[in-house]
Parts: sequence; structure tokens; C-alpha cells
Amino acid sequence: MKTALHQPVEQTLDQCIKCNICTTACPVSAVTDLFPGPKFEAPQAGRFRKPGQPTPDQSVDYCSGCRVCNMICPTGVKIAEINARARASIVQQGKVPLRLRLRNNLVARAELIGKLGQPVYPLANYALNLKPARWIAEIALGIHRQAPFPRLTDQRFRTWFHQHPKPDGARRKIVYFHGCSTQYYEPRVGRAAVRVLEANGFEVLVPQQNCCGLPLLSNGEFGAARKYHTNNVRHLVEYARQGIPIIGTSTSCTLAIKEEAPELLDMHDEDTELVARMTFDFNELMLNLLEEGSLKTDFKPIPFTLGYHIPCQYRAHRLGKPGLELLSLIPGLTLIDSQVSCCGIAGTYGYKKEKYEIAMNVGKPLFDFIEKMGGPVVVCDSETCRWQITHATGVPSIHPVELLSVAYGFAPEGPLVKLFS
Repeated sequence: MKTALHQPVEQTLDQCIKCNICTTACPVSAVTDLFPGPKFEAPQAGRFRKPGQPTPDQSVDYCSGCRVCNMICPTGVKIAEINARARASIVQQGKVPLRLRLRNNLVARAELIGKLGQPVYPLANYALNLKPARWIAEIALGIHRQAPFPRLTDQRFRTWFHQHPKPDGARRKIVYFHGCSTQYYEPRVGRAAVRVLEANGFEVLVPQQNCCGLPLLSNGEFGAARKYHTNNVRHLVEYARQGIPIIGTSTSCTLAIKEEAPELLDMHDEDTELVARMTFDFNELMLNLLEEGSLKTDFKPIPFTLGYHIPCQYRAHRLGKPGLELLSLIPGLTLIDSQVSCCGIAGTYGYKKEKYEIAMNVGKPLFDFIEKMGGPVVVCDSETCRWQITHATGVPSIHPVELLSVAYGFAPEGPLVKLFS
């Protein structure tokens, strides 16, 4: 059942006034001629794309989906979404070589890799980072040999969560959507989130869930992404009906649930829209608590000056800079905003052989900022951005919630152990 009339993203191209602001701001077209720019690909070339007809411009695949163009467009053209649908059309038309489509599906399925690799994590980490194996993957599949593969951990987040003793006296419930990265690669982020939420009187619920589907959407695999999103809505909607908020520490996951999946897949049914309305970014929820006067703010000092990068996907939430606002409450902590538009990785974009150098060039201003800062860690809300930052600079990267956890008095984990030792 449709709850409202929704304008197809393609129709917004008629709002383009040809100002070229999007092309000026595009981080990809600034470093390569392979992508002619957002205006050409979306509102301009979009007029020549007809259902059932061949897509005339395959250069659209060089759009990274960073959404900088959307955020800067003065008339609201949904440029990134138009490009994403054009990419999906190319996939449906069979114009992606089988080898590259296999590659795209592989890098877009972090959940599958995690499920298969985590039980044998030492062997999997060794194999995934073995130089001869990476060379073979580049030759056979087009996965760049230097792309930053994250390391699988010895324990899944959900395993820890089910063993974690629940506090007494919780006032209200909240659902945590942990995502693939927290489940298999960075469970410390999930542990920090649970501790912070429990410190603020929440009973944390972790229902059944799967990948948010955004990596598949970004690779034009809309059919598989629809299955993922449908499953997540089915698992989350009962909590949403009870008025229980759904929060996530992955900015890309929450954006996919709130906006990208419903819009790209035309999923505007009542359940999907309810789940979208009840989903919040972690920092967004914390600031809401602060505004209502229920956030616990007896933070311990953290006397460091650290660099902070706000990911593209986070800006697309149109929330401002909630991470900076929230962490400014911690005594002694100073964060310096990178003010850089993109790290370049764009989810799976920078893993691909033909796009790796583009991704690194896009991220160079950020890498230069981090090296100039010289701090012991970098703060960033997106997992793939964190991996890209560490890959390019050698500087460990953490999620803001990890600093909050330490400020509440919990023991540091991961890169913060060395910082506080």
C-alpha cells in the first residue's frame, strides 16, 4: 500500500538550471576526465535514457555516489540517485562484463565474506592480505591489490552482545542496527555503542538483521538489494510500531534505511516508511537526548587534539555536524574538522582496479590534512572511510562513540588502548 505520491528521481532532472555548481564541487571529475561531471551524467544525459533502451553513456559508472552534488544543487535535482539508477540499467542490460560483475558482487557482500571468513579468521586474514593472492585477485577479478581490506576479528559483535550482562533498571528500549562492519570487523564500535546507551538508561535490543544493501545498490544490483532491505524492514517494523527508536553507528547503513533504499527501489509502503522515520544516526540520537535534558554529561576529560572527518554519507543525512557537537561536550577534547569533501573510497568504489587511483587522488586533501595534524588517531563516522584513512596515512581511525565510551569511564579498546596507556 502506497502512503503518498512520490516523484520518481528521474523527474527531478527538469529542475536543473545548468548552473554547473555540481560539476565544480564534484571530487571525482576534479581528478579524472573519465567522469565528465554530475550535470552531464544526470540531468543532461538522463533525458536520453529511456526504459528498455540501451544506456548511451557508460561513463556514469565512474560516479562514486558521494552525493556532494545533491547537497550543493540549488534546485534539488537528485543527481546521485539518477546516476545510481543509470548504473543499475547498465547492469540489467548485461553491459557489465561477467568478470567485473562477479567482482562487484563480491566486494559488495561484506556480510557473506564475514560469515565465511570469521570462523577461520586467522587463515582468512592471512589469505586476504597475502600479496600473491592479491595479485591474482587483481588480474582475475579487477580488485586492486592495494585496496584496504579490513581484518576479521576473533569474535562477532552479536556473540559478545548475547554474553554481555544486561543492566538493571533500564528506563526505555532502543534497537541497535550494527551493520556488517561492526558484526565482523569492528565489534569494538558496537561494544562502545551498547555501553554508552546503557549508561544513558537504555535497554539495548539487537534483533535479527542483515546487510543494509547499500553496497549492492552502489553497484547496480538492485534485485539483491531489495531482498536485503525487505528482510530488514520485516525484522525492524514491529519495534518501530511500538515507538522504539532504531539507531546505527554506520552512517551509510542508517542512510540506506532512512532514504537511499526506499527511494532507489521505489519502496514507499507503510512499513518501509515507518522504519525509515524511526531510524536515527547514533550522534543524532545523542543530541536529541541532550536537547530533551536526558543525556548523561558527566564526562571524564580526554586531553587530546584530534583530526575529524565527516564522511560524504553523513553529510547526506542533512543533520549538520552532530559528531562535532557531541564530542565538544567532552572536557579537554579538541577536534579539528578536515573540511574535506570526500576520502575517495565511496564504499566499494576504491576497491576496483580501474578506480583505485581515482579514489586515492580524491582523498589526497584529506590524507594531507591528517599528516599535517600529526595526531595519534583520526575520528571518523564511516567504517570504509576509516579503513581508507588508515590505508593511506598509516594513522589509526576510530568512531566518535569510542571516545564517548572512554569519557563515560569504560576501558578503551582498539587504537585507543595505546593512546591512554
